[in-house]
Amino acid sequence: MAFARLCAHYFSRHGFLDDGELLTHAGALRGIPGVMIHGRLDLTGPIVTAWEMARAWPDAELQLISGAGHASGPGMGEAIVAALDGFADRR
Repeated sequence: MAFARLCAHYFSRHGFLDDGELLTHAGALRGIPGVMIHGRLDLTGPIVTAWEMARAWPDAELQLISGAGHASGPGMGEAIVAALDGFADRR
């Protein structure tokens, strides 16, 4: 119940961000590496959202996992581990 209340709280307030605010200011993330891993079958978060963010964030990489959904599916776990290993190698 607590998780549902938290989600509803932020969702109803648009995450406390104005429309397009994250994309508008994504350039401020320059120099910070990021990997966005998106399941092609994710119906809650359209791929266009991740694609727009990857274009706006100078040091981001977008990986599309064909058989995965929102948070799981074939290849999702492996992609997450590979991204984390990549960050560990940068130290």
